[in-house]
Amino acid sequence: MAQRTQGSQGSHRTRMAAVRWTPPPNPQPVRRRGDVATLPPLKRIPLPGAGPEHIAVAASGELFTGLADGRILRVSPDGGVGAVTTTGGRPLGLELLGEDALIVCDAYRGLLKVRLSDGTVEVLVAKVEGEPLIFCSNAAVAADGSIYFTQSSRHFNIDEYRGDLFEHSTTGRLFRYRDGAVDLVADGFAFANGIVLIEDGAAAVVAETGGYCLTRVELAGPDAGRTSAFGAPLAGFPDNLTRDADGLIWIAMVSPRDPALDWLLPRHPRLRSLVWSTPERLQPGEKDLAWAIAVDGTGEKVRELRGWGVGYKAVTAVRRSGETLYLGSLTEAAIAAVGLR
Repeated sequence: MAQRTQGSQGSHRTRMAAVRWTPPPNPQPVRRRGDVATLPPLKRIPLPGAGPEHIAVAASGELFTGLADGRILRVSPDGGVGAVTTTGGRPLGLELLGEDALIVCDAYRGLLKVRLSDGTVEVLVAKVEGEPLIFCSNAAVAADGSIYFTQSSRHFNIDEYRGDLFEHSTTGRLFRYRDGAVDLVADGFAFANGIVLIEDGAAAVVAETGGYCLTRVELAGPDAGRTSAFGAPLAGFPDNLTRDADGLIWIAMVSPRDPALDWLLPRHPRLRSLVWSTPERLQPGEKDLAWAIAVDGTGEKVRELRGWGVGYKAVTAVRRSGETLYLGSLTEAAIAAVGLR
C-alpha cells in the first residue's frame, strides 16, 4: 500500500509511485471557445449540502442521492427533500435493490445496504482478503441478486482522487458480491468507476476514468473476466454509468481531458510527483462544463449534451427517468434536471 507524506499545505498526502502511460489521441478536444451548446436548459433542485455524486430513481419517481457529509437523501421531483440516514462515510454509487433497499458504495466504509423504511445501514463488504475496501465507487445489481461493484483505486481515496489520475498505476478492480462472498472479476483498471450490465448480465461495461474509455468485461462462460474496448476513446473523464429504458448507456463526463496532464503522463514519473506536491489549486482540475454522452449497446455514440457556464459542473451522474435527465455532481449543492424533449 502507498505511504502517506506531508503535503505542501500541511496536509498528509499519499506518496505516489507514478507509471508512464501514453494516452490515446484525443478524438475531439473540448474547449469553451466556439463550442456550440447542445444541453437543454437545466433546472436546479437545491439540496441541504454538497456533492450528490450519484442518483437512483425509484418507480414512484422519487430520487435518492448521497452527500459529501454522509447523508442519504430522498428527493421528490418537485424539490421536496428528506433525510433517509447517514452512512458515516462518503456515499458514492447508489443502486436500488427491491422496493426497500439501496445499495451504497461508500468511499470509506465499503459496500453498504441501506433499508429505506428505517434507515438501517448494513455493511456488506468492508475488506477484501484482509485489505480495507477503500474507494468503493459504483455498483450494478444482476437479476440473480449478485452485486457487481468497482473499486477505483487501492492507493488513493476520494479526497485524493487526482493522485490516482497522476499515478496511473491501474489498481482499479471489479468485484462480485453474492450470499456473503466476494469474488474478484477483473482488475488492472485505470480508475474503475461507473458500471452497468448488458446482454442480460452476460457482460458489464466499466468506465475507466483515468483511461478516457469504457471497457467491456465478460461475466459468463469460459471468457469470464476477459476485458476488451467498448467503443472509441473519449474526449474526457467518464464517471458513473447508467442504462435507460431504451437500453442506452448514459456516461457522466466529469471534465474534458487536460492537455497538461496528457503531456505529463508519458514523461518521467518524477514530474507528476512534483505536481502532486503542489497546492490543489495549481493542479489540473474540473472545468465549468455540464456534459453527458449516451452510447448504444455496442459503444457507438448516439447523443451528446454539453454546455459551458450553465450553472452546473463536475457532472458525475446521469440518470434518465422518462423524458427527464437528472445530473449529479461531485461539487454542486443541487441535482440538475434536464428535459429531453
